[in-house]
Amino acid sequence: MSEKVVIATRESRLALWQAEHVKALLEARGMAVSLLGMTTKGDQILDRALSKVGGKGLFVKELETALEEGRAQLAVHSLKDVPMELPPGFELAAILEREDPRDALVSNDYASLAELPQGAVVGTSSLRRVVQIKALRPDLQIEPLRGNLDTRLRKLDEGGYAAIVLAAAGLKRLGLASRIKALFSVDEMIPCAGQGALGIEVRADAEALKAGLVAMSDGPTWLATQAERAVSRAMGGSCSMPLAAHAIWSAGPQGQVLHLSAALGHPERHELPLLKVQLQAVVADEAAARALGQQAAEALRAQGAQAYLAAA
Repeated sequence: MSEKVVIATRESRLALWQAEHVKALLEARGMAVSLLGMTTKGDQILDRALSKVGGKGLFVKELETALEEGRAQLAVHSLKDVPMELPPGFELAAILEREDPRDALVSNDYASLAELPQGAVVGTSSLRRVVQIKALRPDLQIEPLRGNLDTRLRKLDEGGYAAIVLAAAGLKRLGLASRIKALFSVDEMIPCAGQGALGIEVRADAEALKAGLVAMSDGPTWLATQAERAVSRAMGGSCSMPLAAHAIWSAGPQGQVLHLSAALGHPERHELPLLKVQLQAVVADEAAARALGQQAAEALRAQGAQAYLAAA
């Protein structure tokens, strides 16, 4: 992997941090690396929910075009923003060790979700977060919140919300952990598939580059996120579906055990119960991880998920 490499990246402060992080890892391996900053449609369309304008794929399409045209050799993504099915000709070559996957409550006045007054306004545009917040506090008023991380914090500081919910990983990566008032446990609010992990996307025909990137991939994170993404893939995962999936490891007598939690809410009728499953299996390879994810999806369907999916 001695050739020069260009990384395609969005231009938000968090995306640039992520790209610079991967750049440093590659440079430590003796590579010459530069960045190609780009603005995606997902960054430009801020007045509508992602579920209404094309989903999370809006954050990656322009980067994939740069790969396809040879202007860049790899793209760095927050894995939670990567569609479950990549277009033909593209692959995830590596998934880096995961940062804190939890959701964070950010507020200037309240120390926890429980402290928020009756009917307080909470900002998030994630349907996954909406249904889980409503399950914890049905009285709260949830209002849309789009934009990059700095924009969301500014909107909170301007007084538009009593609190907002963000991914802890982004706050920690940008040195903003002090803004976190409370972290939701993964039992209170199950993260979305891939949350906290970075994915490196390349062209499928970039064999030498793929071989070099394998060493950067974190095995436990790769398998855990494969299980999570398999749940979403089996359910037809999109931004219009309030689906959560998160996996953690423990040591078992027969090998490493992967514990997978998943939840599905109704996209419109938030008073309906969350459908939840918890499964575990000894997982030693990608096939076993994906099989566990498939089983979780089947368990959700057995609880009546189809009616929820139809509404999405």
